[in-house]
Amino acid sequence: MAEQAASNQTVRTRRVFYIPGYDPIHPRRYRELFRKESAAQAEISGYEVTLKPKSIKGGYGWRAHSVIDGAETETEFEVLVWSDIVKGSMEQGILQTYGQLVRTAWTYIVPGVLWRLMKLRRGPVIAALYPIVFLLVQLMLALALAALVGWGLSFAHPWAAPLGLAVVWPVLAWFKKKDAKFFAYYLMHDYAYSAKTEGAYAPELEERLAEFGNRIAAAAETDVDEVLVVGHSSGAHMGVTVLADLVRAGRIDEGRVSFLSLGQVVPMVSFLRKADRLRSDLAIMGAQGLIPWVDVTAPGDGAAFALCDPVAVSGAATPDKKWPLVVSAAYSHTLSPERQADLKWAFFRRHFQYLCAFDRPKSYDYFQITAGPLRLWERYGGKKPSKSRIDNSVSKYTSLAA
Repeated sequence: MAEQAASNQTVRTRRVFYIPGYDPIHPRRYRELFRKESAAQAEISGYEVTLKPKSIKGGYGWRAHSVIDGAETETEFEVLVWSDIVKGSMEQGILQTYGQLVRTAWTYIVPGVLWRLMKLRRGPVIAALYPIVFLLVQLMLALALAALVGWGLSFAHPWAAPLGLAVVWPVLAWFKKKDAKFFAYYLMHDYAYSAKTEGAYAPELEERLAEFGNRIAAAAETDVDEVLVVGHSSGAHMGVTVLADLVRAGRIDEGRVSFLSLGQVVPMVSFLRKADRLRSDLAIMGAQGLIPWVDVTAPGDGAAFALCDPVAVSGAATPDKKWPLVVSAAYSHTLSPERQADLKWAFFRRHFQYLCAFDRPKSYDYFQITAGPLRLWERYGGKKPSKSRIDNSVSKYTSLAA
């Protein structure tokens, strides 16, 4: 068995470019996650993955050596960093954040975008509504406490009641300080970042995406056996744009690059009025014949638009559409009942499960895909798309960039 697997090996060297979602944390987090979870999956599945320092200059990353069914593979990982842009967008005070709340709610609710998103999946829409609702709850609690304090002060002097308003700001500041537990400010900044431009890319992000494209194109010119781009969460639609630009410019040859999107939230951006650029990128990536694209989500991930074909639902499908292949990570089958119970209320952890070990693995194995001996399409080429996928056009806005 091992000799046969080794003889089928097509990847001995690989470059992986990982595009994170909206995350202000240092990229070392992803190295540590890979180290811990690859060891767990290797023990479960009976193979070896060893991490080493990266050997390629530039960027933050690591190197992985794997031995799977007798086949040895060396993979260089690089995190395409935009956490500095995320941090900058999160540097908002309390009043600014409530201003974001109003603008974001207006952008999604008034044109009817939110209701169309609800037709796809309720989970990510609830996740989008959560920061709006909870920030309003915080404000109401602060005002209620102010009214109570004012009522108490009124017994001392009738004119002292308005002094109760002095407690509003400290209460709101306390909630903001504790946001590591509540995630209301974090999620508000996340959704507000795209809503601010109504789906268009901000100039600083356009510049960063161009840098990402240059790094990927340079890797594709080397002698590695596969260049794999992985986009997780918001990083999925960024990956679409980066690769679409390379296809437009003729900078990618057939069979050199593969694309894996995980836990995508593409409709949260592509459904917005000014997302013409992203919809055009989706149309190109859906029809091109150079880069195999596999989209993996799971209904158990309430933060993703699970099994929603991002090209089709965004109204960007052309008659010659080929991609993506939409498949499920199927948490209900690939995680034991005990593991599912552990993750029941761990919403963020479930959104990152694609990057983690499965205790009942089936066809999806992040570590075999990114560090194993086969190219992405060799692993998925014979697989049929999920029967439960949603592939009808739902977006109100379907215009493409000129």
